[in-house]
Amino acid sequence: MTAPDSGATPASPAAWEPKVLAFCCNYCAYAAADLAGARRMQYPPNVRLLHVPCTGKVELEHILEAFEKGIDGVLVAGCLEGGCHFLEGNLRAKRRVQRVREILDEIGVGGQRLLMVNLSAAMAPTFVERVREIVETVRKLGPNPLTTVKPEGAKSE
Repeated sequence: MTAPDSGATPASPAAWEPKVLAFCCNYCAYAAADLAGARRMQYPPNVRLLHVPCTGKVELEHILEAFEKGIDGVLVAGCLEGGCHFLEGNLRAKRRVQRVREILDEIGVGGQRLLMVNLSAAMAPTFVERVREIVETVRKLGPNPLTTVKPEGAKSE
């Protein structure tokens, strides 16, 4: 039986693997991820896909909350620009992602931990490549600094 994950970083940096959350739009990015799976294409297992109707529905708060809860990196994957099934959803997402990157830089988390990509449903190899890219970027940056900060009033051991 294994101990529950306490959220603490292992003592050995080599043992640490980044936790990445991917917000994937239904029509393109999630379909590309599905195609990657059907083709048995491999990408890091520490990436969790979150199926969303459109990246335009992903608010700043959703991304920031992911980082607050200990996610080390976030990928927002939507339709190709000009090809959004909801007309301008991916353009709204692009503006939001840029704003969140600025916020992450301002608070010391680092905007590089957030990446937005635009894909078509047939772009499984590109999806896998971008997932690997965000994982490698976050691996180089190290654990999310918010996970190492103790809440005010927390007792030291």
